[in-house]
Amino acid sequence: MRVKNLTLLITIGLLLAACSCDKQQGGEVSVTDKIELSVKELTLDAAGTPRTIKVTADHEWGTRVSDKWLRVTPSSSTDRATSITISAEPNPLGTPRTSEVSFMAGGARASLSVTQEGGEASADDPMAPEGYKLVWHDEFASGSEPDPTYWTHEVQSAGWVNNELQNYVAGEINGQRVTEVSNGTLKITALKEGGKVYSGRIYAQVGTGWRYGIFEAKIKLPTGKGTWPAFWMMPVNNDFAANPWPKCGEIDIMEEVGYNQNFTSSSIHTKSFNHVMNTQKTAERKTERADSEFHVYKLEWTKDYIQTYVDDEPLLRFDNDGAGNVDTWPFDKPFYLIFNLAWGGAWGGAHGVDEAALPATMEVDYVRVYQPK
Repeated sequence: MRVKNLTLLITIGLLLAACSCDKQQGGEVSVTDKIELSVKELTLDAAGTPRTIKVTADHEWGTRVSDKWLRVTPSSSTDRATSITISAEPNPLGTPRTSEVSFMAGGARASLSVTQEGGEASADDPMAPEGYKLVWHDEFASGSEPDPTYWTHEVQSAGWVNNELQNYVAGEINGQRVTEVSNGTLKITALKEGGKVYSGRIYAQVGTGWRYGIFEAKIKLPTGKGTWPAFWMMPVNNDFAANPWPKCGEIDIMEEVGYNQNFTSSSIHTKSFNHVMNTQKTAERKTERADSEFHVYKLEWTKDYIQTYVDDEPLLRFDNDGAGNVDTWPFDKPFYLIFNLAWGGAWGGAHGVDEAALPATMEVDYVRVYQPK
C-alpha cells in the first residue's frame, strides 16, 4: 500500500507540473511578466521638446500611442532597461492637450499620461480673423471617437427635453457608434436599435468654456423628417435651481429640422426672449445643399452684441441693451459648445417623423474658437 500510494503521489505531482507548464506556454499571463516606468505622468512644453524616461521590463516590450502628435523613440526594445524620449509636435492650441502611451511586455501593462502645455497661435495664422487668435480647435484628424480630454457625452433617456424621442448614449449602443471620428470628420448618427432610437449629444470644454470670441464649425446636415441637428452654447457651471433656463441664457448658432430641409436658423434665448413665450430672437435662411455639402456656421460674440453667420453672410444680430439686466442679456459669463442630433420632439417632430430616414448622420469637419489678441 505504501509503494502504491507513493507512486500515486509522484504521478499527481508530475501531472500538476505539466498543467502549470501548459498554462504558461498556452498564453495565459505569467506572474513574472513585468514592465515599469520611471514616471507615470509627464508634461511637455508647447514646443514639444523631448523628455527622457526609463522603461524596465523582464523581456521584449512595445508601445501604442493614442494620438499622432505624440512621439516615442524607440517605440520597442528587447533590452531590460531602456531610456526613451517622449516628444510632440508644437501645440497650436491655446489650451493644454493630453494623451496616453501604453506599454506592453508579455501580459504586463503600464501607461504614461502625457500633457502638453498650450501654445499661442502665430500672429499670421491664416485661419484667424483679423484681431483674433486661435485658442482652441478640433480638426477630428485622429482617433476613432471624440477626444475625452475635450468632449463630454450626455446620457439621457427619451423625453428628457423638448419631448424628443431619442435616447442619448455615451458613444455607442450594442456596438453601433452614435458618435465617431473617421476620415477627418466627427459623425453624430441617430439610429434605431431594438425598437428605440439612439443618438449623440456632446459638449466641448464643459468645465471651462469661453467668454466672448468667434466660434465656428463646418457642418454637413442629415436628411429626413424627424432630424433636428444643432450647434449651440450653454453657460458653464450654471446653478439651474437658482438660475433656470431660459434666464441662464442660450445661444443657438445653427439649428435645422428635417421637415424644413436646408433652412438653417440662429436663435437667442433669455428670460425676456424665448420660444416658450414666443418672443425668442430668431433668423432663418435657406442654405442651399446644407444636407449634401459642408457649410460654415459662425458666431461672433462680444460684450456689446451677438452676430451669427452662414458662410460669412450675416444672419442674426442681437444687441446688448446696456441695461445690466440679466433677463435681457445673460451673456457675460463663459459658455461651452454643444453638438447634437435630436430625433422628433416639439420642433423636430412637429410634422411627424419618417423612420425610413434612419440612420441619419450629422457630420462636422472642424470646430474652432478664436478670441481677441
